[in-house]
Amino acid sequence: MSRNITPDEKDENIDIGRFIHETTYKRNTKEIHFGNVKFDVFMHDENGLVIGETKKSSKYREASKWQLLFYLSVLKKAGITAKGMLLYPEEKKREEVELTQENEEALEMMIKEIEKTMSYEIPPPVEKKAFCKKCGYREYCYA
Repeated sequence: MSRNITPDEKDENIDIGRFIHETTYKRNTKEIHFGNVKFDVFMHDENGLVIGETKKSSKYREASKWQLLFYLSVLKKAGITAKGMLLYPEEKKREEVELTQENEEALEMMIKEIEKTMSYEIPPPVEKKAFCKKCGYREYCYA
């Protein structure tokens, strides 16, 4: 992403994700671009703004949570307070995500590590992970 390489748009998992995104939460505002991020769903509840991130399943819940925390951090830096909601329409589940001081500090450490990796002229060696087989970028790593 830092090199403006996009995932394989014909990847089956990306197609499924796109379908779920397009066919769910129709009453809410969708695909809001804010700086360098794009929110799947934009909602309001009794406490204010809620940013929703739609996912195919909760299998990669932890990664999804950190993605949403990053979005909430971007909003906070712009002076906007919001809550996050992970949305799993296929599982009929929702999970609230809140940017706390503790996870904000952990997020900053992650961002520093990512920025360090991005600064390398040559990428680090590939480390095969469980989610690689369903990643839209896998062809670039294993081609």
